[in-house]
Amino acid sequence: MRDLVGYGRNRPDPQWPGGARLAVNITLAVEEGAEDSVEDGFEHSEAPLTDAEGAGADVPGRDLTAESMMAYGSRVGFWRLQRLLEERGLPATIAACAVALEYNPQIAVHARFAGYDLLGHGYRYTKHYLLDEEEERAHLKMALASFKSIWGAEPDGWYCRYGPSEVTRELLVEHGFLYDSDAYDDELPYWSAVGGRKHLVIPNTDAANDDKFSKGWWATGDDLFTTLKDTFDVLYAEGERSPGMMTVTLHPRVSGHAGRSAGVARFLDYARGHEAVWWARRSDIARHWYENFPPEIAR
Repeated sequence: MRDLVGYGRNRPDPQWPGGARLAVNITLAVEEGAEDSVEDGFEHSEAPLTDAEGAGADVPGRDLTAESMMAYGSRVGFWRLQRLLEERGLPATIAACAVALEYNPQIAVHARFAGYDLLGHGYRYTKHYLLDEEEERAHLKMALASFKSIWGAEPDGWYCRYGPSEVTRELLVEHGFLYDSDAYDDELPYWSAVGGRKHLVIPNTDAANDDKFSKGWWATGDDLFTTLKDTFDVLYAEGERSPGMMTVTLHPRVSGHAGRSAGVARFLDYARGHEAVWWARRSDIARHWYENFPPEIAR
């Protein structure tokens, strides 16, 4: 049953470390190579969240342009965004499709070295809501085996492409995931009842997501910067009395382009100029919630 009430006017004080007014999570979505492609046995080549999204529908056979635009994120964009974070000493979460890391294991090696945490994002860049239960269970099993091989460990959390199926959360609880981010309904973590157990949800947001470039809603780095700055300013001001959480999702093949990355850099520098901000990985937020708001005291 849908919960349209949530915390409402009784939002808890999350008690972020150091008395922070805002927790900020930067997530890099590593999907390149995991999308449908003819070379991998699919009927068409996909170019989701690129400048060519939807443009190659009439390309017969392999769409080499689509493949090339996706590859940019893996070859160039990830490393540019990673450098921006490294130069500023900021942590990040890697939302990765397993096959994407199989194609470019250097990303996994470097991300682990940098101390980033892993958010499972599927075996391939698959729409889980189109899978039946056994297919989804199989995909999850393949993804976890791949992550253990390439990353060296299973992810703490899970996040599907666009959204989950009706059984996704049950499968995650069955496996023992720390949390999932397959929700867009809040700005703080919360506990959800799944199969008689309490399961932690760390909500995501599409409002601070660079997919606006591929949709034509953003054109310049200034568009990205303004949206992220306004989001930060409102949440930071509210945080004086009611601290919250801000999640920023960046796709290497989108924001990894030079001009767009300038907006990312400006935002990071702007936000770093404020005190009482907790720059956190998503697993850090999950563990903080377990420690300070365990399910037995959750309402």
